[in-house]
Amino acid sequence: MNSDDKRIGISLCLTSMAAYAIQDGITKVLVSGIPATQIVMIRCWVLLLLALVFAASRRGIWQSARSSQPVKQTLRALLGVAETYLFIVALRHLGLAETHAIYAVFPILTIGLAGLFLGERISPRQWLAVAIGFVGTLAIIRPGFGVFSRYSLIPLLAALLFASYNILTRRMSRQDDLATNLLYLGFWGALLTTLAGLPQWQTPTLWQTALILALSLCGVTAQLLLLQALKYTAAATLQPFNYSLLLFASLIGIALFGERLDLSLVIGAVLVVVGGMLSLGRLGR
Repeated sequence: MNSDDKRIGISLCLTSMAAYAIQDGITKVLVSGIPATQIVMIRCWVLLLLALVFAASRRGIWQSARSSQPVKQTLRALLGVAETYLFIVALRHLGLAETHAIYAVFPILTIGLAGLFLGERISPRQWLAVAIGFVGTLAIIRPGFGVFSRYSLIPLLAALLFASYNILTRRMSRQDDLATNLLYLGFWGALLTTLAGLPQWQTPTLWQTALILALSLCGVTAQLLLLQALKYTAAATLQPFNYSLLLFASLIGIALFGERLDLSLVIGAVLVVVGGMLSLGRLGR
């Protein structure tokens, strides 16, 4: 892996995290009035439509649907759908800050899984970078006692599923192309969420429809960017930069939910940046 590939992967990852943060802000607004299954269902159908268009423009839909390991691709898709659903449910019961504070453990879980299942070498510098980044996210979020409620298990489980999804994405990206990854995620997501979502369907208002469309487009964009990032850069290298999601989410919280910009946010942001630079070997030589 050369330095140019690493920089491209990191840039794609950061942009992906910004798109995810926007998606989560919109979801927080929507989930109070629309069932979580309906939100996930619509997102999956939009993803499937774009995946079909993308596959048709590449090798063709049927050719792209042929995976070298269909069982693992299916498992990856199921993990992605389940993680999305659980995270949306968490946003209904917990605040945006609390949900992300718990969910922030997923990079640490991913690093461990990357070393165990992908054989990637995890250096002490990377472990230290993740630790610094995690402290930074806690400084940004400042979780209160409510974070330890029974609902806190929901984003914690979502974090574990997302870490596993990242590992399988990295492995599948070595064997299947982007079109195949998207088709499997879109197909299984649309099928399963339609079965669960249609019985709970509530006709959205015009404003909710606009928000759902924006949310879906953000989700698809984030997926594309993250898949491409994992093709350029190792999963363990990208993990500290995933903490930028907490920074973006905090800024959206300030803009949409009236959260206050204070010193802890600034300190947390600095720690996240320091952790990312440390993982690249820019500091500590």
